Amino acid sequence: MHLDDLRSILLSERETGRLTAVAPDIFEKGHAELAAITKKVYAFEDPFSDDARSLIDETLSIRETLQDLFAIRSRKILALTIMHAEGNYYDREEVKRMIPAEHEMFDAATASIEKCQGILLYNKPRSTIHAPLITAPSVVASEAGEVEETGEPLPDLMEDGGQELPLAAGSVAQAAGMPSILAHPCTLVRVLDDMESFMGVDGRIYTLSKGDIVTLPERNAAVLSERNIVLNIQICK
Repeated sequence: MHLDDLRSILLSERETGRLTAVAPDIFEKGHAELAAITKKVYAFEDPFSDDARSLIDETLSIRETLQDLFAIRSRKILALTIMHAEGNYYDREEVKRMIPAEHEMFDAATASIEKCQGILLYNKPRSTIHAPLITAPSVVASEAGEVEETGEPLPDLMEDGGQELPLAAGSVAQAAGMPSILAHPCTLVRVLDDMESFMGVDGRIYTLSKGDIVTLPERNAAVLSERNIVLNIQICK
């Protein structure tokens, strides 16, 4: 599923207020295309070359297109859910156009709304059972420049390998348990200059700004350090 194909589908979705029919595996094909392009990026000796830069930009565009497609289709599905729960007319042909994961979301949202209606409108008993909150250590940078661990809730992981955390100035954001990061030795660095987004050897897209303190794979950090773009602070073990 190439970028142009995804953009064409997104355009069709935007032009109508109803769900359009799409291939059940459209998102899987999008992720397969991302994996194929990422493999090509890794084949470049210089990850900052113009050709590598072009491929990285393409992966960013594919991700954004998939996100936009999910967002606009989800809004339409939630609107159908509300109409269904309120007993209003809705086009059942649109339900047939949902891909399997979307249909699961529709059923789950409908069930949640009906449950809430029962509690608030019909005074049904409310369940008090809650799922336990799972916590895991997260890494932060102290004022002294040391890396400390603090117990924080573990973020929800997405299909593409995990939630991408913001790279804020003066802090390090890192989710525990993410194999794409833990599989590569990393280095704590301070960013000395703004630079365009790039793909690290761990498969993540990094967007760095002057003053950020972030963990980078050692291989990427070494290249940036040679170019005086980052300053090595500490090795993460």
